[in-house]
Amino acid sequence: MNLKIVENEKELNDAYSVRKIVFVEEQNVPLEEEIDQFEDEATHFVLYNESSPIGAGRFRIVDGYGKVERICVLKDARKIGAGNVIMNGIEKFAEDKELKKLKLNAQTHAIPFYSQLGYEVVSEEFLDAGIPHKTMIKKI
Repeated sequence: MNLKIVENEKELNDAYSVRKIVFVEEQNVPLEEEIDQFEDEATHFVLYNESSPIGAGRFRIVDGYGKVERICVLKDARKIGAGNVIMNGIEKFAEDKELKKLKLNAQTHAIPFYSQLGYEVVSEEFLDAGIPHKTMIKKI
């Protein structure tokens, strides 16, 4: 597996294609909510298995936090460490930016995954695109 920081339109389209499959097709998030007004200011990541995109995520700096967003892995690539590869790459990117804290809004079913990476729940449950979430943070 190879995680890349998106540098061109093909890589961005690869990241979007994974996000659309996972969030729009699998989870029924409306496309206009999934692809939002923050795309142009975000740093995008795409994970490849050989030449096939299998995962994606994006990163922004918001209120002094590194904000980890849109982490997703195609169904066939889950349980092989793809999510860890994406998160480790984003955390390294954040460290290089000298950020001290990361924040993300985790779907509640994904809280155990983020917890094992050192994230802690800091909010009550809330709905985002009709899906239950909780905010989590991690000091790096």
